This record gives sequence, structure tokens and C-alpha cells, in this order.
Amino acid sequence: MQRPPPEDFLLKETNPHLGGGKVSGDKLTSTYDLVEQMQYLYVRVVKAKDLPAKDVTGSCDPYVEVKLGNYKGTTRHFEKKTNPEWSQVFAFSKDRIQASMLEVTVKDKDVVKDDFIGRVLFDLNEIPKRVPPDSPLAPQWYRLEDRKGDKAKGELMLAVWMGTQADEAFPEAWHSDAATVSGTDALANIRSKVYLSPKLWYLRVNVIEAQDLQPTDKGRYPEVFVKAALGNQALRTRISQSRTINPMWNEDLMFVAAEPFEEPLILSVEDRVAPNKEESLGRCAIPLQMVERRLDHKPVNTKWYNIEKHVVIMEGEKKKEFKFSSKIHMRICLEGGYHVLDESTHYSSDLRPTAKQLWKSGIGVLELGILSAQGLMPMKTVDSRGKTDAYCVAKYGQKWVRTRTIIDSFAPKWNEQYTWEVFDPCTVITIGVFDNCHLHGGDKAGGAKDSKIGKVRIRLSTLETDRVYTHSYPLLVLHPTGVKKMGEIHLAVRFTCSSLLNMMHMYSLPLLPKMHYIHPLTVSQLDNLRHQATQIVSMRLSRAEPPLRKEIVEYMLDVSSHMWSMRRSKANFFRIMGVLSGLIAVGKWFDQICNWKNPITTVLIHILFIILVMYPELILPTIFLYLFLIGVWYYRWRPRHPPHMDTRLSHADSAHPDELDEEFDTFPTTRPSDIVRMRYDRLRSIAGRIQTVVGDLATQGERLQSLLSWRDPRATALFVIFCLVAAIVLYVTPFQVVALLTGIYVLRHPRFRHKLPSVPLNFFRRLPAKTDCML
Repeated sequence: MQRPPPEDFLLKETNPHLGGGKVSGDKLTSTYDLVEQMQYLYVRVVKAKDLPAKDVTGSCDPYVEVKLGNYKGTTRHFEKKTNPEWSQVFAFSKDRIQASMLEVTVKDKDVVKDDFIGRVLFDLNEIPKRVPPDSPLAPQWYRLEDRKGDKAKGELMLAVWMGTQADEAFPEAWHSDAATVSGTDALANIRSKVYLSPKLWYLRVNVIEAQDLQPTDKGRYPEVFVKAALGNQALRTRISQSRTINPMWNEDLMFVAAEPFEEPLILSVEDRVAPNKEESLGRCAIPLQMVERRLDHKPVNTKWYNIEKHVVIMEGEKKKEFKFSSKIHMRICLEGGYHVLDESTHYSSDLRPTAKQLWKSGIGVLELGILSAQGLMPMKTVDSRGKTDAYCVAKYGQKWVRTRTIIDSFAPKWNEQYTWEVFDPCTVITIGVFDNCHLHGGDKAGGAKDSKIGKVRIRLSTLETDRVYTHSYPLLVLHPTGVKKMGEIHLAVRFTCSSLLNMMHMYSLPLLPKMHYIHPLTVSQLDNLRHQATQIVSMRLSRAEPPLRKEIVEYMLDVSSHMWSMRRSKANFFRIMGVLSGLIAVGKWFDQICNWKNPITTVLIHILFIILVMYPELILPTIFLYLFLIGVWYYRWRPRHPPHMDTRLSHADSAHPDELDEEFDTFPTTRPSDIVRMRYDRLRSIAGRIQTVVGDLATQGERLQSLLSWRDPRATALFVIFCLVAAIVLYVTPFQVVALLTGIYVLRHPRFRHKLPSVPLNFFRRLPAKTDCML
């Protein structure tokens, strides 16, 4: 039995004040009911008019400075404009307010010193409160005042109110906790954002045949194949067996395409004229917008496409260009009936087909409240001081969400809530925590990468419906030095079911769309297509503003989970042993029954066995009733918390340092040759043991086959005679008598047993196998 993980690595239940009140598990009614309310002072600076000119040119370069205590935020400045429009919002956290007056000042940008134009003062005690869904507060014109409080020239349109993070101005506002961040790009990198994965399709190219090819060398048989390329993806057919100018292939090539379709499918027919030399016999470009979309297994119509080859021939001093047009016969379609796998199948958050027409109706809603984090580790050093600028990314289905970045905090509070529609309960939501390395000039070199702090996975099918789960999840990351806790993330999760009947019906449906079973793809095809899909998704999301960078997307999608790991292999072996432990325990219990370790239990088993033999119609009802009673009995100890990362199960806490170093090695390896040789020898020894076990299994199967093969004529003769006698005895003897005698013989008292192996086992072990024929 495995030891429990350390206390620090366990899930902890919490009781936060959600939605402004304490949650006891019932559903609340407010919009932001899964997060703690955070109060903010909002200042919306809209525009100004009639500003005075401060220089000889008769104009000014105005900007607005919003000051509250030690916090100061500024708008962008306009050059030579007396009626500027800014439409910017500033948000000051109420927890950090250290002043009683809000000062909004209009200044004139100058090279030496900015000039004061006028200001507006607000008493914080008189600022109104607003709670959505109230309508936004209408901005008003305020007359500017000078430093003495007298009226100055010019007016400023403002709206000032107290609100919460539920305010629609919150996502795009400048935040006081990001006052140290400067620059438009850096500010864009700290804001919360919702992203959508591109719509992915499988593109099937069935290359059938080509006609009228024009090879350069007419005196040889062409070795022709087709090369297809879509963006960064390139595939090729095998060389045609019919070495003529009309070759045939009838081969499928599969690609991943993303809407909007930006690149055409490029096809070229190639002739291998030498081992490392190929000659193009023509090419064609097919826009994907013109390709037919297939929703079921019915084949689409085939088409002939022109493949053109331009040849320039010199005649004296003149160039003449000839264009040969051959044809290629293909069936091309965009597959809408498949689900394009961009995640590991174990952690899929979406299983719907590509075509929206095939989607089933939703079964519920998933709500996630990202509350806070605690005890985060310093991820970088700035000015000789460790710091962390943390943000969260959550992914479910096609929707990605990114919280705002909390600057320089080891205990950030986000309190942001997001919602997803659920179509299948057997899906997983992934939440990752990262350190933003693109602030404070961290991206000047262009190679900065956001550091991963940790991630959490929650399977929806393990959640009770309409219950709010509030837990603190440990952020565990495996490093080359071992497993390390990087902090804790505090989440609130609720899965609301809209139709219990539809959700129960989902358990009877196939996990993937039906095209995966009617026309299944091979394992190697799925691996290659998944790799291409993750590359496309990471490339598209990295082009968003602010970008969701490649390292973030790959970490969330578990791109490297298929790589070899000694630690994972051990963990999977012990998982198999854990599954088989039930059968092993039953075998040990039955052996104790047969050896009369507990005579009372053995007698009761004898009585039960006799009843079942006499009334065989009770066998299946008894089994199912027993399973029902076990399920009801275990209901009292059902899991009350979502599953989380288990370091014991993963063998992360007991892995050898060299095994971890091997797991973090690149592919291909970059380690010295002596280390690679040692690891190769270790792998050979493990493979040798596996080889022995597989050989033993094959030997037992071959012995079973040899019973009737006459490979050992005496053994087969004995078995055939035994089968004849058994057939006669079983024909004349009632089955219940045979079953009763067999059971009593198996359960006989140890006094009537021998320590030597039984006769049937001795006979079976003497049968021949093909091991004698092995080299």
C-alpha cells in the first residue's frame, strides 16, 4: 500500500466569502457569486474642452494625471489640441487607498517641465457606489480649478464611482497595482483577456492517379510520387508501382487546417531520377475555400486537377517557354465529422465534431472563480530582489481565459469569474499559473519566456452538480532536482446541470464522434495530426493581442507528455498492479477458503456453492445484487473533494536524480556520450526483463495450441482420449452433479491435498512450445 503524500501536497477545503457572503454549498444569485468582492474606485476620463494655450503657437499638448495618495496614473498626451478625447478608465483598489481626496489634474506636456492647466478634486466620502447590472454612471462636465481653488479656463468630462470587479470597465482599466508598469505594450500584457482557439478541420487528400506526365528522360521508367504541402505540413505518397506516365496511388494524406483558410494546398508530382535527386513534373495550388466539406462517411465526388510545368528552351539567342499541362485525379474534402485532437485524450476538454451542424445541445454550465494564490515562489530577480508577476490561464473547450497580471506579489488576488457551456461531462478543465516575464523591459532581447508555476486539472464528471467546491490546490512542478511545491491556488468551481436526462444519456454515447469509429485514423496519424494541431493553435494564439505565448499553450496542452520517462513507466506499472490487486486479493482469499484457514467461512461458502449449483438461475442475480450492495456500502465514503495531483501515484517524490535528468533531456539528446551509454544499457536491461515475460506468455499460448497439433504425439493422444471419455461422462451425467463434485473437490480439506503440483498442471508444463526453434 502506498504511503499518503506529504500534508503540504494535499488538497485543502476553504470557506471564503463569495459574492459578499459566506457560501455553504447552495447556489447564490449574484453575477460574481464564485469570487470575493473587491472594491475599486473608478475614474473615467472622457474628454476636455476649451483648454487654454500655454505657448506662443496658441495650442497645448494636454494629458490627464489621476492621483490618489501615492498612486498616480496618466493618460496619453495629444499634440497641439485644445479639445482632446481620451476615454480611459483608472481603477484604484480600495484596500490600498491611503488618502481622502482624489485629484484629477490636466497638464501640458513639455520637454523641461509639464505645465499645470487645472484640476478637479473629489472627496472620497461623497463618491457614489454602483453595482452591476445598474446602468453605467453618466460622465459629467467639471470646471477646472487652479491650485488656489479658483475657477480656471477649461472643462473636463469625468465619471467617478465606487464599484467591484464585476464592473464592465474593469478589464480595460489601468490598475493602481500596476503603477510600476509603463509602456503601451507592457500594459496590454497585464490585462485579462478571453481567447478562442481557431476552428480546426482535418483535410483529407485522396490521391488516386495522374495522366499524361512529361518526364524529362523519355528513355527510363519514371518513379513518380506526389508531394503535398499545407503551410508547415508536408506529406508524400509512396512511389507508384505502375512506372508509366499514367501512375496510380489511391493513397490518403491527412492535414490539419484552421479557419480562416490563409494558405492553399500545394501539390507537386515528383520523379525520383536518382537516390537523392527529384525532378518536378508539375504542380498545382488548390484554395481550401473551394474544397467540399463532408459531414458523414459518404464519399465526395472526385475531380481532375491540372498540374502545370513550365519549361524554357533556348533556340539560338531566343528563349521559348512551353507549358505542359498534365492531370491528376483526386478526392479532396474537409472532414467535419471528426474531432480534431489538439489535447491529450486523457485530458480532453472538448469532444465535439468540427461541423457545428453535428453538435448536440449543451448539458450544463461550468463556472470557475479564480480567487487567489498563496506562498508563490520568487520566479525572477529584479534589482537584486526576487519577485513574481503572476497570472492564470484556464482552458476548456475552444475558450481560453487569461486573468490580469498582479505585479510583484507572492499572494496575488485575482477574484475573476468565468463561464463555459458544457457538452460532455467526461471532460477536463485545466488551470495554469505563470509568471509574466514581459514587463520591466524583460522582452528587449525578444527571447523572454513566461515561467510556469504550476497547473491544476479538474474532471467535470467527478463533481456533484449545483455544488460549489472551494479548495486550495497545491501547485506542484517537477524539476530536474525533484518535485517542488511552487505555492497554492485558491479556486471555486460549480458545475450546473440543465438537463439530468441528457447528461445521463451522454454516458451511453461514444466518447468521440462516430467518424472516428467508421473510418478510424491510425495511431501514428493521430500523433502527427495532434502535433500539427497544437502548433497551429499556439501560432494563432501567439498572434493575439496580448499574445498567449507558445510556451503557455504547449504547457496547457501537455505537448511533451508522450516522451519517454522512467518515472512515468514505473508509475504506470504500479497503476496496473493497483488495478490487478483486487483480483490478487480475491485469489488469496479463495486460496484461504480452499485451505480451510477459517473453517466457518469455508463451510458457508460450501453452502452458498451448493445452493447456486442447485438453483443456477440465482447466479447472475446474486452477482449483481452483491455489486449493488458494495456500491451502496461505499457511498458513505464517497470522495467529497475533486481529484488533484498525487506525487506518490506519479512517483515524483521517489524518482532517482538521473531518471529526472533523463526526463528533462531534449530530443534528440544533448547529454554526454558516457551518460547516454549508461542510460541505453539500463534501458536494455529493462527491455530484457520485459522480453522474458513476453516470451513466457508466448510459451504458455503455444503449449495450449500444441494440445491438438500432434507436435508431441503421446501428449496429443492422451488429450484426445481424455476428451472422448469426458464427452461420454458429461453426456450421461447431469451437469449439476459434475459442477457439485468439481466444486467439492476444489474446496476439499487440506488433509486430502498434496503439496505436489496437480496432474493437469504437470501435463500442461510438459507440452512442447516453439522456444526450441528460437535462435
